[in-house]
Amino acid sequence: MEHDAALLSSSEIDRIGRRIGRPLVLVGMMGVGKTTVGRKLASLLHVPFVDADEEIERAAHMPIPEIFATYGEPYFRDGERRVIARLMGTGRNTDRKVLSTGGGAFCDPATRALILERGIAVWLDSDVDTLVERVGRKDNRPLLKTGNPREILTRLKDEREPFYAQAPIHMTSGAQPHQVTASKILRAIDQWL
Repeated sequence: MEHDAALLSSSEIDRIGRRIGRPLVLVGMMGVGKTTVGRKLASLLHVPFVDADEEIERAAHMPIPEIFATYGEPYFRDGERRVIARLMGTGRNTDRKVLSTGGGAFCDPATRALILERGIAVWLDSDVDTLVERVGRKDNRPLLKTGNPREILTRLKDEREPFYAQAPIHMTSGAQPHQVTASKILRAIDQWL
């Protein structure tokens, strides 16, 4: 079976994991699966998983849609930048972890530079049809409340891809099991290191 061939053995995962000495940072569009795949990667590597959006909500004491509604996107992006900088650590304090970022985080020049300097950025990508289907499952996406989700996602994807493309690892997230995507990411990182 194709999926079985894509899976890594536990010894392969351990070997690759020992080579990763900094945070793995998942970047990409909303709905691409950064949180779900990130949790799987963290589990495989036996490292903490951190969702930047959850940390932003914790720091702000309010959900992201409320931050957007109350203060606007620039305020949110500023807080996002600070939270991700804290999560990435400083100097030698860049603990191994898997960090899932919000869809726009990697578009910020300072955040992108920090991630590229201190982490291993993995661009998780998907087609617009898949994104539309996935984001339709939740009603917590502030950027999609202003119009047609397909049109907004298409526009955002076009605008953001040049930034995402700066990540050294690019992986497509499709219908395959998350374990397969995680294994493919680890193989790509192993080749990149």
